This record gives sequence, C-alpha cells and structure tokens, in this order.
Amino acid sequence: MHRITLLGKPGCHLCDDARQTIARVAGDLGVPWEEISIESSDELREKYWEMIPVTLIDGVQHDFWRVDENRLRAALTS
Repeated sequence: MHRITLLGKPGCHLCDDARQTIARVAGDLGVPWEEISIESSDELREKYWEMIPVTLIDGVQHDFWRVDENRLRAALTS
C-alpha cells in the first residue's frame, strides 16, 4: 500500500490547497497520508524551503508547489 506525505509549513496557502487535494484523493483511494512541517527539522527546512508544498509517495518526491490531482491519482493507482 502507498503512503502520501505532505511537506509544508504553517501559514502556507499553497500547502492549504495541497492538503485539500491530498485529503480528497487519499480518502477516495483509501491511501494513508501524513503532514510534516519542514520547520520540524533543519534538514527538511534546508532541502525543501523553496519548494513547499512537497508531495512524497512512499518517501519519494512526487510533486512540489502544486498538487495535480489527476497525476497524483495516476501515481497511486499504477
């Protein structure tokens, strides 16, 4: 089973949009997901600061800045 991770930070409006899309797709497909703040780790902050929100599938970067719902669904069902 796949797992989605959303990397973002508080106050990020693009993260809010990504969260809605991910929650919808994950709910439809029964895929677990989690959200991690890049502010929780110096390593995450340094690596992803200019890319958030970042979507990972099974720990591998899938998207950044915006979540394309169709692309996310395709990746999770292939």
